[in-house]
Amino acid sequence: MKRYFYTLPLLAATLTLSSCFKEEPLNSECDITHVSLHTDNPLATFYQLSDTARDVLSTDSLISFEVRRDHEADLSLLTPTLQLTPGAKAVMTGSEVDNATGGKWYYQVVSEDGHWHRNYTVEVRPMARMTNDTVRFDFEHYELEPKGHYYVWHILRNDGSSAGDWANGNPGFSLSMGSAKPDEYPTAPLADGYDGAAVKLTTRSTGPFGAMVNKRIAAGNLFIGTFDMASALTDAMKATHFGQVFDRQPMKLTGYYTYQPGTTFQDPKGNTVADRTDQAAIYAVLYRNHDDQGNAVTLYGDNVKTSPQIVAIADMGMVKPTKEWTPFSIDFNYLSDIDLDLLKQRGYSLTIVFSSSADGDQFEGAIGSTLCVDKVRLVCKKEQ
Repeated sequence: MKRYFYTLPLLAATLTLSSCFKEEPLNSECDITHVSLHTDNPLATFYQLSDTARDVLSTDSLISFEVRRDHEADLSLLTPTLQLTPGAKAVMTGSEVDNATGGKWYYQVVSEDGHWHRNYTVEVRPMARMTNDTVRFDFEHYELEPKGHYYVWHILRNDGSSAGDWANGNPGFSLSMGSAKPDEYPTAPLADGYDGAAVKLTTRSTGPFGAMVNKRIAAGNLFIGTFDMASALTDAMKATHFGQVFDRQPMKLTGYYTYQPGTTFQDPKGNTVADRTDQAAIYAVLYRNHDDQGNAVTLYGDNVKTSPQIVAIADMGMVKPTKEWTPFSIDFNYLSDIDLDLLKQRGYSLTIVFSSSADGDQFEGAIGSTLCVDKVRLVCKKEQ
């Protein structure tokens, strides 16, 4: 299990010097870092060649692969190939495979020093095309993560199974403010929303540690994609991986919101910027998830609105402050035509993004800015 240590330069130098005089301890990490699946004819089973392999984030315990509903391979013949952190060992503890419903392989990974272990599930799931013209996001399905530090949200299908998770920056906030209570994190549930539960996004101070590295604020955010905690300190822009595969043509993003900006806008060094008022962000992006050479593409914080892979954007722009639940409706602006064949081959990905501070990724904003969102709908083009 990955653990992160933050020390002053003097302590770091002391530890470096002491390592010259004693043996390096055995590795205590017990992570799967990469999984691949082999089949003789991958395009008869998977939608894209890149779908056969997956990097694994340090926070992942469920590793999912999607195959064609009419796949030709015998899924029982698939054997996951695992890459592990140095010295770790993996043992398969069970499996269950059905060609119609998919398969699961269960692993326990034990660290080199033998003191730590993690349980993983590798899942293969046959996927049919989405049939609904309107995708609903009501933020009712949330829970505390396994350690109980902060909340996570799930996106569910009509049959109740998980279609993935909403990601947010709470894992990064935990590195600097680990003593915070779950409701004090930037992204938290709001029990009394527009209709049932909503999500509450608040720009928070990251405390003394954040001040040391000029990352003094953490904007409340929620987005479709994944958050890579390993990159949160070294390259914050690469920590946010935007998008999941989407096989319909989105036309409009709607929902309800409230927004109140914080009183004092500050730059990354903590200086007050007197003539600036914080702004929230509400937008969605549809993009091609492979380049012209067939390489898989993911958008990050530094190109989520500028990548040449982008096909359409729905951006609210100015999010007017309001204490009352207020409806919003944003049309998608298409920069190029949709390739319907590519759409059927799951060649597009979509993200929806909410943030209490639009420039929070630059660590600029106002502590206390609060954006609440509920009853979000993604309206897609009806197919004949």
